[in-house]
Amino acid sequence: SAPARVASSGAHGFSRRSLNHRTRKSATMGAMSASMPPAESSRVGAVDATVEAQRLADAPHRWRAWGPYVSDRAWGTVREDYSEYGTAWEYFPHDHARSRAYRWNEDGLAGICDEAQFLCFGWSFWNGRDPILKERIFGLTGNEGNHGEDAKEYWWNLDSTPTHSWMKWRYWYPQEPFPYEELVAVNRMRTKDQPEYELLDTGVFDDDRYWDIEVSYAKAGEDDVCIRMRVTNRGPDADTLHVLPTLWFRNTWAWGRGDPRPSLQASADRVVADHAVIGRMVLVGEPVPLLVCDNDTNTHRLFGLEGPAFPKDGIGDHVMHGTATVAPDGVGTKAAFWHRLHVEPGATAEVRLRFSRDGLGIDSSWDAAFAARERDADEFYAALTPPETSPAEADVLRQALGGMLWSKQYYGYDVDQWLDGDPAQPPPPAARKLGRNRNWRHLNNADVISMPDTWEYPWYATWDLAFHCVALAHVDADFAKRQLLLMCREWYMHPNGQLPAYEWALGDVNPPVQAWAALRVFEIDGSRDHGFLERMMHKLLINFTWWVNRKDAEGNNVFEGGFLGLDNIGPIDRSRDLPFGGVLEQADGTAWMAMYCLNLLEMSIVLSEHDETYEDLASKFFEHFAYIATALDEQGLWDEKDGFYYDVVHFESGNDQLLRARSVVGLLTLAATTALSHETMARLPRFAANTKWFEKNKPRFLSNVLQTDDGDQRLLAVVSPQRLVRVLARMLDANEVLSPHGLRALSRAHLAEPFELRVGDFTASVGYEPGESTSGLFGGNSNWRGPIWFPVNYLLIEALRRFERYFGDDFTIEHPTGSGVRHTLAEIADDLSSRLVRLFTDDANGRRPVHGPYEKFHTDPVWHAMIPFHEYFHGDTGAGLGASHQTGWTGLVANLIINRDG
Repeated sequence: SAPARVASSGAHGFSRRSLNHRTRKSATMGAMSASMPPAESSRVGAVDATVEAQRLADAPHRWRAWGPYVSDRAWGTVREDYSEYGTAWEYFPHDHARSRAYRWNEDGLAGICDEAQFLCFGWSFWNGRDPILKERIFGLTGNEGNHGEDAKEYWWNLDSTPTHSWMKWRYWYPQEPFPYEELVAVNRMRTKDQPEYELLDTGVFDDDRYWDIEVSYAKAGEDDVCIRMRVTNRGPDADTLHVLPTLWFRNTWAWGRGDPRPSLQASADRVVADHAVIGRMVLVGEPVPLLVCDNDTNTHRLFGLEGPAFPKDGIGDHVMHGTATVAPDGVGTKAAFWHRLHVEPGATAEVRLRFSRDGLGIDSSWDAAFAARERDADEFYAALTPPETSPAEADVLRQALGGMLWSKQYYGYDVDQWLDGDPAQPPPPAARKLGRNRNWRHLNNADVISMPDTWEYPWYATWDLAFHCVALAHVDADFAKRQLLLMCREWYMHPNGQLPAYEWALGDVNPPVQAWAALRVFEIDGSRDHGFLERMMHKLLINFTWWVNRKDAEGNNVFEGGFLGLDNIGPIDRSRDLPFGGVLEQADGTAWMAMYCLNLLEMSIVLSEHDETYEDLASKFFEHFAYIATALDEQGLWDEKDGFYYDVVHFESGNDQLLRARSVVGLLTLAATTALSHETMARLPRFAANTKWFEKNKPRFLSNVLQTDDGDQRLLAVVSPQRLVRVLARMLDANEVLSPHGLRALSRAHLAEPFELRVGDFTASVGYEPGESTSGLFGGNSNWRGPIWFPVNYLLIEALRRFERYFGDDFTIEHPTGSGVRHTLAEIADDLSSRLVRLFTDDANGRRPVHGPYEKFHTDPVWHAMIPFHEYFHGDTGAGLGASHQTGWTGLVANLIINRDG
């Protein structure tokens, strides 16, 4: 009944080994709860000594009171959808956004607001030719785009400190009429087999006829924001740009719930805002015309009904058409300064403002604040960046983290009120109470949350958010911890223990990565906040129980889970009942749960340092992992012929059918691994005794509990050493999963040989698609059939490092497969990290792969310097695909740069 031992085997690269420097770095728990190496510890100390870090330490809440919490899109969201059948895109389209008051949150360009979004500031522009003001980013709805929803503009969230004491944003606005209708019409005609029709394709940027707009914010104090807008005329001719910095209140008064109406008063060079909760704030600018209206719906324009005299779109109508739709007395709930800037070719104009409680002016202290805050930001990121980082990589790191900090948005959504409607509004159709999110009435959100994408996904997604927090922890660990805890609070987590997925379907099932993220954030924060870890542990125990009770249909420790965030990775929609009967047992669902067990085991061991009662929980999760890992073998998810893990369909007849599509579904089994050191076992006698009992009395479940010859460490892993070699041979094969730019989501071998599922008369297939999806599953806007995704790449790189810490430098694997060259697992992890980082840096020809086929981004220095962080990347070329501002999980590139030494 003794644990299996690792035998020496030259063929597989196994050997007896001693603790090397990597293992000593984490002797307590393998890769977990490690004390930082000297270089990283020194860097953390340098960051802590910066001025910005001191703000975070002294008064984080007060310094974060004003931030970039205004969404890039509030129209077309579920929250604003009060239709009968959940047609969110059609119920509140872009055409309504300028005229219709939002119910739940606001949107704008480079917007900032308070944490409860009562008072907002943002920018509007008009090139003198467009039919509407440019007040928000334009894009196609999920039903208009040939690959789902899709922003059709160029803007970048360039820079931010964690307190938002310094922020920078950039936007390119065409001087010719914006091609709204052309973008919609051409994309509507294109099929899923064709590329998207982008703004550059329209020719509107020919001859560089565009405005290069840069907005910066610098806080002189907690409630004192200095604001600067610089606009450069990139075109060949002099031209005029209308610039309207705008202050407005979120409409909380029109819904009949007792909120008083606030007031803006404009006169001379200032707008004074008074609000019952946040008090008085003053926006001071230059003495130009001030325009005032109300943030109320223009019911006359939209519905042909009598409405307010100075509605939400009143300022725009006045600027463009001279209509009498602005308040003559300068009183309302929305106000703008009206600048008309005539700019020569190549010249730059500037607008300055100040937003403060005391109505401070634009004086020498304004200049001093800009100089000081930019200097503080430079100091902060210089301290965070490892010394061996190249300037190009340092730029990637800073833009990635800056973009993530800009992606924090106020998110309001009370499902109970949303389903029942508001007293002052028409009652929603009865069918809504039988539709979307009807079982989530407890959910009541009103918080600043990190969003997956500032336009395409302006709502939180719990598994996305977990990865966000692991990156955000490097710049604001307090915020990262609060985000993870927030998702587990009583008004988020369902009473049954399920975590909310996202507003389109709160009951969808996302991978259980919160425990993993909590551990990583805990470690990045110095492994000292045991209170945070304990709070997470208690909540996640409830969620773990939900998984065990709800997602193990046959009670055999093999899990279903549904699509699990991998959308169209398989031949069928895994979130629906099988069209031919039977149960789909999922390799990734089971691997996620095995990983969840190990994460909770690790959390229990860390917490047992302060409370020995957690030793019992450690025993529980040790045993539960063993059950799940054994079931993965016994239920037939491993295919010995292919040397890979697959989903399997269990039919009522007793027959099984493997879904032999080689993808990250099978690779995720690698992520379920950790090591237990001898020191850990010695320190936890109760846990050690329980483990010994289990080994003696349950030997059947020990195939995945290994131990080195010298007894120094134990490895817990779903994948055995022999299988590890076979799985990695697939993963590191350039003809299968390995790409020049990372790991593909689906094997390239399925290009020539698509996997086909046949059951009776039912037929479905899945083939390698390196770029945008040609499948209609999940709206066709997300493709897991070949592109490179950062979250799973990150987890697999981390898994390689954990295996390496156990096996050591004597364990080598051929990399790439077929090359005849062997590397340690650490070297392979380093190489995969470098491939991902190189998506964003120049290659030998001076081209960034992320920029894809558009020559202007490669050859124009102004455009080339802007780095987008896409949702995923082309499996062959590395071109950015999907949402263009996914600085959420793609922001993990910052971690790869910071943790270059593993």
